Amino acid sequence: MHTALLKSAVVKRSIVVAGHKTSVSLEDAFWKGLKEIAGGHHLSLSHLIARIDSDRQHGNLSSAIRLFVLDFYRAQLSRLETSALQSRV
Repeated sequence: MHTALLKSAVVKRSIVVAGHKTSVSLEDAFWKGLKEIAGGHHLSLSHLIARIDSDRQHGNLSSAIRLFVLDFYRAQLSRLETSALQSRV
């Protein structure tokens, strides 16, 4: 496998959260996933990030966003697997 396929650049992005300017450092895949989730819930990116920020227990905001995106897609996969199992019965 090529090293370029394994490498994902972390990009620092400026955002406004609850009226305060801050920045997060995320890989493109997490940023795109976050934008998809926000769009699917009809939320602005800033509003979704503010929710994530207010719900986080520890760690930095970038890590909290990564965990949020990962949990979202894991839950989505779990629902699909459950649905597929139920349709077999």
